[in-house]
Amino acid sequence: MIGMKRAKKSGDNKVEYGTISLPSPLIEKIQKRIKGTGMPSVSAYVGFVLRQVLSGEKGFSEKEMKEIREKLKALGY
Repeated sequence: MIGMKRAKKSGDNKVEYGTISLPSPLIEKIQKRIKGTGMPSVSAYVGFVLRQVLSGEKGFSEKEMKEIREKLKALGY
């Protein structure tokens, strides 16, 4: 499920936010991973991770891509 809503950002800049659905087991794993890290929410963590992946600052090696694919497959993707 993907939806969009507007949220205010400081000043006149506005950022649109969407909604996505994740499997409950994945959400639970993320909650365990971020516990005690200061990360405020699952949404914040997912946004952080996706920004890192999409920023192009760090490309993934073939080995890393294989591991990512295997993990996603195990999660049902």
